[in-house]
Amino acid sequence: MINFPKIDFPQLKSKLQVKSPWDRIIIMLLSLLITIPIFIILHQNLIDLEWAFNLDRVFIFIFVFTAIFFLLMYLRTIIILCIAVYLLVLVYGTVIGNYGFSEISEDYNSMIYTMSDNPFPQDIIVAKLLPFPNKSKIINAIEYQNPKVRNFAIMATSKHFKGIKGYSDYRTIIQCFAVFKEINSRWNYVNDPKEGDYIATASESLEYFSGDCDDHSILMAAAIRSIGGTPRLIHTKGHIYPEILIGSLIDLEKVNYLIKNVLFVKESYGKKIHYHIDERGQVWMNLDYTAKYPGGPFMYEEILGALTLK
Repeated sequence: MINFPKIDFPQLKSKLQVKSPWDRIIIMLLSLLITIPIFIILHQNLIDLEWAFNLDRVFIFIFVFTAIFFLLMYLRTIIILCIAVYLLVLVYGTVIGNYGFSEISEDYNSMIYTMSDNPFPQDIIVAKLLPFPNKSKIINAIEYQNPKVRNFAIMATSKHFKGIKGYSDYRTIIQCFAVFKEINSRWNYVNDPKEGDYIATASESLEYFSGDCDDHSILMAAAIRSIGGTPRLIHTKGHIYPEILIGSLIDLEKVNYLIKNVLFVKESYGKKIHYHIDERGQVWMNLDYTAKYPGGPFMYEEILGALTLK
């Protein structure tokens, strides 16, 4: 009879679970990086109990950090492996001058900065994680190099705000606002067929200035980009609308003055300018078909996805 050596399973399990100090340090740092944006979201959305020294927020931070730490420790093997692979990717990106350590640090810092200054910080996270519907079709439909689209945009700049002087630094934005005025003054909302989404190209929409929200957004984005503006499309609850890059908060102040005192005085009188600040601190202004002036009211506040066209 063969006598097999006895195996002490508790001891073996203990040996397999031995953790190096570096595991804990790495997991702790990763937990901290994940905790900060989650805490900002909770801080902005939970009722302030007004405890002394903000102890309620301190407890929330500690609870979130502890929960994430133990979860990552439980999955530490695969987490450490993923981190190692990601670090190699960042090293490669840094060497070839693509997306590396400095870029990810800048993105993270700007995201945290923007979230802390945003009443809906979760929108910034969601916009990065969720896919944009019909993305490839929409990108192909934004025919900003089509001569018909560019000629239309040029016509709009000649028709509206041509005589505005003294704002040479904002000439492109003023011309993009001229495009907005021309499109929105002529747009006729028409639903898609019942069978599903119909994505009209920008040149197609120029025929009758009719279609639904994605058709309007495509035409607006194409025309704006054709004359040097930077548009993006925002996906929200059952709706897509265009925005234009304004720049910094200082630029926003000047553009706000232009809208209210020079370009759209009657339309914007006594009304609020609506915009978003992205993870890099850049200001984007609403150009929805429902708006009578740039920065008009949002149909929905929540952002489910963003498609930037550069």
